[in-house]
Amino acid sequence: MEAGLFTANNVWMMICTGLVFFMHLGFSLLEIGLTRQKNTINILFKNVFIICAGLLLYYIGGFNLMYPGDFNGYFGFSGFGLDPGENGMTAEYASGGYTYWTDFLFQAMFAATAATIVSGAVAERVKIGPFMIFTIIYVGLIYPIVGSWQWGGGFLSTLGGDEAGFHDFAGSTLVHSVGGWAALIAVSLLGPRIGKFSEDGKPNAIPGHNIPFAAAGVLILWLGWFGFNGGSVLSADPAGTSLVLVTTSLAAAAGGVGAFIFSSILYKNYDLTMFLNGILGGLVGITAGADLMSPFESIMIGGLAGIIIVLGVALIDKIKLDDPVGAIAVHLICGIWGTLAVGIFGAKAGGDQFLYQLAGVGATAMFCSLSAFIILYTLKKTIGIRVSKEEEIEGLDLHEHGMDAYPDFRLNQH
Repeated sequence: MEAGLFTANNVWMMICTGLVFFMHLGFSLLEIGLTRQKNTINILFKNVFIICAGLLLYYIGGFNLMYPGDFNGYFGFSGFGLDPGENGMTAEYASGGYTYWTDFLFQAMFAATAATIVSGAVAERVKIGPFMIFTIIYVGLIYPIVGSWQWGGGFLSTLGGDEAGFHDFAGSTLVHSVGGWAALIAVSLLGPRIGKFSEDGKPNAIPGHNIPFAAAGVLILWLGWFGFNGGSVLSADPAGTSLVLVTTSLAAAAGGVGAFIFSSILYKNYDLTMFLNGILGGLVGITAGADLMSPFESIMIGGLAGIIIVLGVALIDKIKLDDPVGAIAVHLICGIWGTLAVGIFGAKAGGDQFLYQLAGVGATAMFCSLSAFIILYTLKKTIGIRVSKEEEIEGLDLHEHGMDAYPDFRLNQH
């Protein structure tokens, strides 16, 4: 490979790394926008901790857990720290798509996302100490093990033979559903926020304090997804990257429109938060097959994801789970949909592929749900995972941090 092409590939991957990093600002703005102002510092602290701890954990062992080299297909580990070896800085590494260091940093940005998803679902009532412990174990151990099953050359990648296998291009299951399953378990163990459900079980809206922040967060996430999916081409290949960016954008747009139209028909109002979550649902939905779909198929996947978002949010309320930002509907339910859609639409569509996709969803569901339950239930029974009633009512900013995000603009939010 000529040096110019190798350099162009590596620069593209570094740009995509920066875009995925930028998504953490999007997640932060979305989460604080859809929750109450008295918990803003707490949410920002969690999100900053996630990216910092995630990077360090991925350096210590996560990268070599996820990419262990030759292993049994289920669990492998090639040692602590980083070692580029003799070819890590040359075009012989990764077929000339990027250097070893770029590989590490790009993948590390993905790793922290799984815990960020959980942060939104447990917002406004989780103790920050136990949450940080959970993040360290889940990001440091669980996420890279699941990733190794597919991206590290594990058993999912060879289902049905070397040329077949489970397909998850950029992580509808391996990133989003990994976080989504943990979010579902966490919300179940935590219980709803005070006032979320009335005595007769009817859900009550708890409005977010800054919808402009939420809207900005979603648009930043959409931009970041150009790196999330575009970088998953793993080179600057013109045909691959351009198709992926087109399918990603069309699915996002269709998801937003699908959610807004469907929610308007059901609830007779134009709900901006549903519109925004529909965009995210479309993005999560296309992430598994962005490299396989035509533009029309990506619109179909995104549009159906938008409808699924509306139904998913209603389902979460119906089973009396409290997810302040809609993370379970977006990342878990649409992650499952996007993964299965690879067997229905696109270049690999077919009955066998659908079964491979289903197997990947099932394996991830069992491992992540069980792991998250063990971690969180142990924390619940030892140090507790939920703040006191007084702390929840007065706000986590005051009790966990002794700070106020808006010291000159304070409202009574009891």
